[in-house]
Amino acid sequence: MAPEQLGFNSQKLDHAIQILQRHVHTRTTPGAVGLVLRRAGIVTCWAVGHHTYQPDATPVQINTIYDLASVTKVIATTTLCMLFVDRDRLDLDAPVQFYVPSFAGKNKNRVTVRHLLAHCSGLPAHVHLYKRIRRWTQINADKKQEARRRDAMLNAACQHPLTYEPGTDTVYSDLGFLILGKILETIGKQRLDHLVKQHILEPLKMTATWYCPPPHLKHRIAPTENGTNLRDHLVHGEVHDENAAAMGGIASHAGLFSTAHDLSKCLLAWLGAGTFPKRSIRQFTTRTNIAPNSTWALGWDTVSSGKSSSGRYFSEQSFGSLGFTGTSVWADPIRDLGVILLTNRVHPTRENTQIAHLRPEFHDAISEALIE
Repeated sequence: MAPEQLGFNSQKLDHAIQILQRHVHTRTTPGAVGLVLRRAGIVTCWAVGHHTYQPDATPVQINTIYDLASVTKVIATTTLCMLFVDRDRLDLDAPVQFYVPSFAGKNKNRVTVRHLLAHCSGLPAHVHLYKRIRRWTQINADKKQEARRRDAMLNAACQHPLTYEPGTDTVYSDLGFLILGKILETIGKQRLDHLVKQHILEPLKMTATWYCPPPHLKHRIAPTENGTNLRDHLVHGEVHDENAAAMGGIASHAGLFSTAHDLSKCLLAWLGAGTFPKRSIRQFTTRTNIAPNSTWALGWDTVSSGKSSSGRYFSEQSFGSLGFTGTSVWADPIRDLGVILLTNRVHPTRENTQIAHLRPEFHDAISEALIE
């Protein structure tokens, strides 16, 4: 289907791929895949650049697989929460302690599931929990210890003290989502990856999305950082996030790998083009306002009043998510628009922050190509 049939000016839309090419040239990222969709289907998908900056690096294809980082929070954890709420298996306003009694400490009895999803629970942004797991190399080599290591990480997250009173501030928190993962595993009585496969990937026919992608697909995976706080080698085919890596690659805040086309199936469902319940979609993508000056819905972020990664044109009803590795998804239900951008901007190092310029420029170019 031609872009014009889906409401886009093809010539103006070409400006978006030119922006991707320029940012690859100036080393914002070695490569990128950008996808534009509407409820009627995919408008276009571009692949530019290479997997790395090496002279013989593999060219990026539209089926290149990227480490989603925190986009995992919405594709896996938030979606599972929404489905469990719709099926009366999860109560947003129940205390976290109802599901996880070990989540104990000062003021923790006041923290609800809703607080965790809206990032206003009182938990800090990020804690290097993996540093508490001793003898990383030896433990990592012993697969029999994987379940024990995951439990240790989740228990450490539950035991971490609050840094502010619940609902009085907003702090984007990986710890909060780790605890959401423990709640989901408690309710579902399965490990998170099995729940995601059963309730999301299989129903949506997402056949190119994985935790711990199989080794034979490594040639299709864009590498991330060349050495991290945890590892001294090129991270390729294994999750970039250190806490997720210490959990065996299966975590509720990071760990998914996917392609742009596969992600489009989930984003389309969130835009109302699938079987997700419309009432629940609105509930989870509407700004909560349960904490002062928050832009958060439930799991999803919304457009901020200042500079937003979604650019200048996405409506106030839009919702999105960013990943540290350079990934993002944004959806605007008012204009029936979804945009997926996958990059490995942390290659060769996370010190490169030019993705902050690429994202709004790319989204603006797509918005300006809409025929309205």
